[in-house]
Amino acid sequence: MAEKTVTRHAAGRVRLRRLLPRPHRVNRSLGGNLLVLLVLVAMGAFMILPMVYSVVNAFKPLEEFYIFPPRFIAINPTGNNFLDLLEMATGSWVPFSRYVFNSVFVSVVTTGLYLVISGMCAYVLSKHEFFGKRTLNQVVVLSMMFTSTIMFIPQYVLLSKLGMIDTMLVIIVPQLGSTMGVFLLKQTMDSFPPSIIESARMEGCSEMGICWRIVMPAVKPGWITLIIFTFQAVWNNTAGNMIFTESRKVLPTMLNQLATGNIARAGVGAAASLFVMIPPIVVFIVSQSNVLETMAHSGIKE
Repeated sequence: MAEKTVTRHAAGRVRLRRLLPRPHRVNRSLGGNLLVLLVLVAMGAFMILPMVYSVVNAFKPLEEFYIFPPRFIAINPTGNNFLDLLEMATGSWVPFSRYVFNSVFVSVVTTGLYLVISGMCAYVLSKHEFFGKRTLNQVVVLSMMFTSTIMFIPQYVLLSKLGMIDTMLVIIVPQLGSTMGVFLLKQTMDSFPPSIIESARMEGCSEMGICWRIVMPAVKPGWITLIIFTFQAVWNNTAGNMIFTESRKVLPTMLNQLATGNIARAGVGAAASLFVMIPPIVVFIVSQSNVLETMAHSGIKE
């Protein structure tokens, strides 16, 4: 009797094993793996070459900028470009620390305000039902198709009417009107379970509490990615020709002014470019895992 029972269980396991889907094995040869690896290495090298070229140029002496044919590697690397940049920066009647403070202040304030506004808007669009929601979502997506170049003239007219020209608000206010943050956070919040939100409401939690104490911590990769993108955009923003007072200008504007004098400042310009791109790169490297997680779950692929 016991043997029949064991036999019956064994037969049942065999039938169950046949019904279950078999794991799919990737049939790829060693040559295929090597080909994929070579393609990935080539793409990575192609993407990193501009950054490496900027670093190399910062250490090139002036005479190597104009030799023909141009060379990728510096023959006689030097640090004089950074010394010249420091001398020009400290020789200005406005202290160099003032430009640094302006850039840090504008970047931090704009990033913080943009995160708050985008988070609240994304929460409403993702977890609330109201009239015109679908149309508003389409407007958000459509607005991302217009580049900042197209919007420069109407933006300038609007800021001029509001009396914001020659103030730091010309950098802060336009960034707050960007819909990229709303789209990014909404796509991330869409995967958050509505049942948790309903449970919080039944416990008496307010909508602001649900947004900032429950939903936003759960979508941490999304808003960290937004912080990186916003900080990079604001840090590199020179405000065009809308800030005239020297003491209100940001660091990239000052460095561009120093670099665009004549051909003798080519090395200074290369050093200034390297100096400006360091902070965004550092911020990205520190938080790159959150960026990749957001790209995988928010619908953004590039």
